[in-house]
Amino acid sequence: MSRKARSQLARRELCAPIFAALGNETRLALVAKLSEGEPRSIAQLTEGTDLTRQAVTKHLRMLEGAHIVRSVRTGRESLFELDPAPIRAVREYADVVSQQWDDAIGRLQAFVEK
Repeated sequence: MSRKARSQLARRELCAPIFAALGNETRLALVAKLSEGEPRSIAQLTEGTDLTRQAVTKHLRMLEGAHIVRSVRTGRESLFELDPAPIRAVREYADVVSQQWDDAIGRLQAFVEK
């Protein structure tokens, strides 16, 4: 396997859990709330939704497992904050895949136009 292929495989393995975690509307909404910058408690993240605290906690644990959010204990309360690094990694991976598709379409167009 070439170095480039190994690099792409490593990126894919890194990004797969992030894509899986973000592949849910509720988790995307939580990420959107946390992207506003302020760490938030489960109670704050539950406000304005039909979700229970237990449901929000379950989704936050999934996001935490993918390293998208992290929790910080403050007294008896946990505050959750977004870690933007994994999302940047996914964006970089998507940019690479997008470029590969653009290159493939360019080659196909050149072949068809011959």
